[in-house]
Amino acid sequence: MREIEVSRLTEVIEKLCIEANEHLPEDVKDAIKTCRACEDGDIAVGVLDNIIENYQIADRECVPICQDTGMACVFVELGTDVHIDGSFEAAIHEGVRRGYTDGYLRKSIVADPLRRGNTGDNTPAAITVHLVDGEGCRITVAPKGFGSENMSRIQMLKPADGVEGFKRFVVDTVKQAGSNPCPPIVLGIGVGGSFDKVAYLAKKALLRPLDVPNPDPYYAQLEQELLAAINALGIGPQGFGGKTTCLGLAIEQMPTHVAGLPVAVNVSCHVTRRASAEL
Repeated sequence: MREIEVSRLTEVIEKLCIEANEHLPEDVKDAIKTCRACEDGDIAVGVLDNIIENYQIADRECVPICQDTGMACVFVELGTDVHIDGSFEAAIHEGVRRGYTDGYLRKSIVADPLRRGNTGDNTPAAITVHLVDGEGCRITVAPKGFGSENMSRIQMLKPADGVEGFKRFVVDTVKQAGSNPCPPIVLGIGVGGSFDKVAYLAKKALLRPLDVPNPDPYYAQLEQELLAAINALGIGPQGFGGKTTCLGLAIEQMPTHVAGLPVAVNVSCHVTRRASAEL
């Protein structure tokens, strides 16, 4: 049995919160550059040039890429042969607290959804734990801004709606969002499971690099079809029109009930942030 001290967990979470907010993943940068090369409209090109300049400044000066430094979504792949010596959740929350305080990141979490009241340190974090075999522990911090999160949707489709109903729901979600999520966007799409599981799948899908397709050829093809259909909408960068509405999307699927077809779309803007570490 491998032992991991909670102090180590806190230290890693703190660093990941800052890293994720200051440095865009390379696959997202590459997708933005590729789309910039494909655009031919002056406004679309200008917007993408500004986005590129923004993340270059953030890299160089180690400042946040976006003013909304997001809700700290923490994903943990925890080995069943690992023992955390201390309070696991408290250690994660403390890491987020330190990261957002010492990193001078904006605190956006309110203590109650209706009565509000800022917690002052961006805690509590949204924690998802997935048990895996072995002695590993992989931590991913994915800060999620709510300009895009608010554009996300879930729908319990009927099996008779089929793949065409599934595709229509995804494209309609982007149409309804319009310029609100600061396109170009990234989509995490979940299909299957139950009401709660499909939302998890959609959020998990955002963790997959944009240059890695679904391992199932059927879903990999669906990803390409949906990407083409969404970019054909012409919403474009920041909603000013153009060929680039979506940088990329990922579908995650799981078995479901014979009477169901749950679908969830988690919308992220071009500032799709994530940082990972192995403990």
